[in-house]
Amino acid sequence: MEHERIIHIYNYLCRSTDEEHGVTCKDIQDYLDKNANLSNVSPLTIRRDIDRLCAAGNDIRRVNGPHNTAIYSLIDKGFTFNEIRFMVDSISINKFLSAEQKRKLIHKFEGMCTDAEIRSLVSRISLSSSAAPSLDLLENLDTIHRLISDRRRINFKYGKFDTKKQMNYYSKSREMIPVRVVYFDEHFYLRCFNEENEQFRTYRIDRMKEIEGGKRSRKKIPDDEKYDGFVADMFAPDRFVYVTMRVKRYLLDEMLEQLGEYGSFSDDRKNPDCVLVRGKIGINDRFYLWVLGYGEAVEITSPVDVRKEFVKKLKKITKMYSE
Repeated sequence: MEHERIIHIYNYLCRSTDEEHGVTCKDIQDYLDKNANLSNVSPLTIRRDIDRLCAAGNDIRRVNGPHNTAIYSLIDKGFTFNEIRFMVDSISINKFLSAEQKRKLIHKFEGMCTDAEIRSLVSRISLSSSAAPSLDLLENLDTIHRLISDRRRINFKYGKFDTKKQMNYYSKSREMIPVRVVYFDEHFYLRCFNEENEQFRTYRIDRMKEIEGGKRSRKKIPDDEKYDGFVADMFAPDRFVYVTMRVKRYLLDEMLEQLGEYGSFSDDRKNPDCVLVRGKIGINDRFYLWVLGYGEAVEITSPVDVRKEFVKKLKKITKMYSE
């Protein structure tokens, strides 16, 4: 009974108090009587229970109210309210979670908030996406992390969309070693090591299903390649080179965010409406598509071979639309 009473008091403090709101012993008595069927709990017993909660490491603040009445507030609940609200907003905009999964996760965070905080916890962020979650991403991630931890090989079915917007899954014997999970451009990827050809492969985790673990691997896995430069997607570029681009000035903020530490920036003396962006960049088809997406706002100026390769691609596109 004693442990049960302390748990009820702790839950009441969690839901009803914060730095701005507190409760008295009388409030706790009323709560225990109405919600826990615990009547006639003395103020002395409540104060002793609160002392035990404090001794267990809970930050319960006591201040004097009117008529020297003690007012108690549970301050540190593991997360600040702003941190909880940020995590709830992050859950709300996650396009891989179903509405039911979001509801369950958010409900768990509500247990850390007061009733007053819950009313202001409702996310006001909307997600502009027409794509529904295709698989249980959380389940996939949990299975993959377990296999990585156990150093077990992995097999799974992998899906691709057809023209009817249906995901078609196919299976083949992979027996690869899962190495690490990478989050890139709003997607989760799994990097695997293929023992047969000793190469790394990359898979979208939300396109995997029926994930199964195989035998443990004792093979020493070489260090996964870490890209020392800007890459436009998750897949390995053909090479890295230093590229200079003439970029419209209104794109400067975006380029700073995209290239980060791999880019340097200077004014274009020939054209005050532009800036010169130089960075170490991974060259592949995805990079050229990335440049193409900016249209006339981005021009590759050097090196010559990268510029020529981009020109060839532009000519092919132009030929497709020629009369």
